[in-house]
Order: sequence, then structure tokens, then C-alpha cells
Amino acid sequence: MTQILAALQAGNKSAAAELLPVVYNELRKLAANKLAGEQPGQTLQATALVHEAYIRLLGSSAADQQNWENRGHFFAAAAEAMRRILIDQARHKQALKGGGQFVRQELYDIAANDETSDELLALDEALSKLETIDPRKAHLVKM
Repeated sequence: MTQILAALQAGNKSAAAELLPVVYNELRKLAANKLAGEQPGQTLQATALVHEAYIRLLGSSAADQQNWENRGHFFAAAAEAMRRILIDQARHKQALKGGGQFVRQELYDIAANDETSDELLALDEALSKLETIDPRKAHLVKM
């Protein structure tokens, strides 16, 4: 994997196609863990979260790509990308144009509502505050 990351950094565009099969299963497990804490009715599935994070990590051009120091750095970046995707989704659900003023309630699970989105946004705010005070602790909490 280190060789593939080095090839990506060197601008080898075919390395992106080589990287996905190598990291896919681990990214899928990471996505499943991220989604495990979500309320029932989550519309985003692990596969979609992996693909969205992968696109964000690699970008559409070499200029958008990050330089990863090692395998751990890559997966830390993937975890952060997935966290941001879930936060963006929570914000979208609350936005007026996304129907944020309405609470969707499934007949089979009326108890699940916007509490998860509120909690996720509160957690993001707390992490942002912690990051200004102690970036290392904030990074540890995110991981």
C-alpha cells in the first residue's frame, strides 16, 4: 500500500485504481463502525459512505490529492472524511431547503427523529472547540 500511496503522490493516475481494491474492505469496516452509532432510518449506507469518502480523498485531479505519510495517515484521513460526510448530511437534514423544518417519522419507528442530528452537530461543535484548545486531544477523540 505504501508503494501505491507513493505512486499517487508522484502523480501516477492509475495508482488510484490500484488503491481501492487494497483498502476497500478496511474502509468498509470503518464506514460500518461510523454508521453503527446512527439512528435507524439512516439513508446513507456503508458502501455509499466509502465511495463518497474515497472520492473526497482522491479528488478529481492530482492537485486535489493529499500527500499521505503512511497507511495510518491514509486511514485517519478516511475516518475524518467519513465524519465530515455524516456531519454534512446532518446539516442538510436540518436545513430548510432540505426539509429541516419537518421531522420524518417512520410508522415502524416513531421514536427515531432529529435527536441524532442534534447530537451529531453538538459533538462536532464540541470537537471544534477542543481542537482550538488541544488539537492532539481532538485528533484522538476523532479517531
